[in-house]
Amino acid sequence: MKKRKIIKIDESKCDGCGLCIPNCPEGALRVIDGKARLISDLLCDGLGACLGECPRGAIAIEERGAAAYDEKQVMENMVKQGRNTVEAHLKHLKDHGQDDFLKQALDFLKEKGVPDPREEKSHKSQAASHRPEAGGHAPCGCPGAREMDFRGKAGESGAPGAVSSQLRQWPVQLHLVSPLAPYFKNADVVLAADCAAYAYGDFHNGFLKGKSLAIACPKLDDGREIYIGKLRSLIDDARVNTLTVVTMEVPCCSGLAGMVQEALGGAKRKVPVKHTVIGLQGEIKSSDWL
Repeated sequence: MKKRKIIKIDESKCDGCGLCIPNCPEGALRVIDGKARLISDLLCDGLGACLGECPRGAIAIEERGAAAYDEKQVMENMVKQGRNTVEAHLKHLKDHGQDDFLKQALDFLKEKGVPDPREEKSHKSQAASHRPEAGGHAPCGCPGAREMDFRGKAGESGAPGAVSSQLRQWPVQLHLVSPLAPYFKNADVVLAADCAAYAYGDFHNGFLKGKSLAIACPKLDDGREIYIGKLRSLIDDARVNTLTVVTMEVPCCSGLAGMVQEALGGAKRKVPVKHTVIGLQGEIKSSDWL
């Protein structure tokens, strides 16, 4: 085992605030038992993006024997967490002049058929600049993607006679959710095609009550490999109890159930999966365990 630079955490100073974690897109840091921990030498590049974020000065760089940094393993972790995390990681490598690792990361995305999120953003910005109403674009880290846990409030009605929402968390779009969020841990999860909630009149009480949610469109959404990776992480890392897949009767919707089956095939655990198909007029066409 060769010596290399890698972070060191002084547990006597660390108070577990977690401010260092968002600045480690590689996923090498986690708060465990009230302390920030380096969970794998393989995931830490030793560049120290997390150093300035610790208010107690508990993180430093040291040189010691450590397993070699593995960009492929890092990227496998990145795609599970969505395009924003992938983009942050690529920017991190570029800003620190890590051209070899950046090339490995881009080769990984190409091999897996995952779009480079920086190119996607560039294309969208160019398209927006040609619209008459264009006035700039929102900065990275959209506030609308901030994780929020409603589990203690789901089912509460905001006004007399109003139908109660059963939504337990935000965000819900599969590209934006993190499989490691607390509301997915050991949860019953609904994976719904975007259109299903509009077609089925009592979606909240019929499907969503007591469950966490992710929505996706297998026809229009990019990043199929990202979706499969996230579903596999829900099964293996979040250890979900059950998965209910809700799709429409149109042929393109079957791709969502196909992604679940592919994720199950590559997962270490097996979980019960129920597939419900909704008709175009809101009736349940079929409901079977996969």
